[in-house]
Amino acid sequence: MQKLTNKEEEIMHILWKLEKAFVKDVLAEMQDDEKPHYNTLSTIIRNLEDKGYVSYNAYGKTHQYFPTVSKEVYKKRFMNTAIENYFNSSYKNVVSFFAKEEKISVDDLKEIIALIEKKK
Repeated sequence: MQKLTNKEEEIMHILWKLEKAFVKDVLAEMQDDEKPHYNTLSTIIRNLEDKGYVSYNAYGKTHQYFPTVSKEVYKKRFMNTAIENYFNSSYKNVVSFFAKEEKISVDDLKEIIALIEKKK
């Protein structure tokens, strides 16, 4: 699975939300200040198809696109890669990072511990 650019990832989030969409539908979901030209967006979506993330149903000259990779599968791969690259494959380092950044509370940590203990 090839890495996605930020714009490709943004488009995938829209396709995951819509499930099936024409280029004009994807364009309509994008923020006004970040909308690319229709042809540019069409090219990006075709690149997603080349990378294996998207397929389509043809209706004459028009294509309706849909994701072929689920958000869950992508998220798992993305998280595993980030943990490997930035945290030396250590989930402890991930939790420590968020604790130091004050992005996770004591209550959150207790909830995580309870989930871990429940699985034992």
